Amino acid sequence: MLNLTWTMNPFGGAVVDADSLELDPTGFSIQIDTALESWRRENVKVVWLEVPDGSICVIPAAFQKGFQFHHANGTQAMLTLQVEIDAFIPPYSSHYVGIGGVVVNDSKELLVVSERYRTGGRGPSYKLPGGALQPGEHLEEAAVREVEEETGVKTKFDALVSFRHWHGYRYGKSDIYFVARLTPLSKEITMQVEEIVECLWMPVEEFLNSNTIHVFNKTIVQSALLSRGIIKTEIEGYGPAEKFEFFMPHGLDQYLE
Repeated sequence: MLNLTWTMNPFGGAVVDADSLELDPTGFSIQIDTALESWRRENVKVVWLEVPDGSICVIPAAFQKGFQFHHANGTQAMLTLQVEIDAFIPPYSSHYVGIGGVVVNDSKELLVVSERYRTGGRGPSYKLPGGALQPGEHLEEAAVREVEEETGVKTKFDALVSFRHWHGYRYGKSDIYFVARLTPLSKEITMQVEEIVECLWMPVEEFLNSNTIHVFNKTIVQSALLSRGIIKTEIEGYGPAEKFEFFMPHGLDQYLE
């Protein structure tokens, strides 16, 4: 029988090595019983058990030992066990994050799209291109990528100009939607037909005065036009650029050098 191996995280949590799991439910149960003695002896508060999709046969046995689901994705399920009564278990991610781009060209035209799939009862309307961040993606990268994917227009990130926080979104999670001002580097449109039914450069004044465009979309465009926003800023020595992303008011960056 394999020895169940695990490491202690900084918060008193035992993180089980998934490669050491016995796939036979009986063998797995014996592993847990033996490990529990060590966990109690070493004052473990919570056990974190990641079960890969090839090992899901152990999940019923894990539940019999008191484990509960924490979260799951397409390739694994994370289970937790409170060894210490009432030990704190951090909840899983509570928010989605998205970003849209305000792109205005030299002719005072705003890049807008009309989505193919809309909430029932909503007629055609124009909005900003944008969408959800991908895992490990920065806000700056996501804004540029989403605009190019939906419209074909290449842009350069300028600043963040506003954001919206919304509860009760998909699957009961909350949602934060950022809005960035982007400078267009090209003008030709190549529309993403899978998600978009129309894409065009619309005069800004026409957009702001239209009766068919939601007040939220008008407000965030006005914010981008009137506010300098907050800009991407580097903080020396804080960490790798691929991990951290900072935004500060204009002018503050000179004090961080």
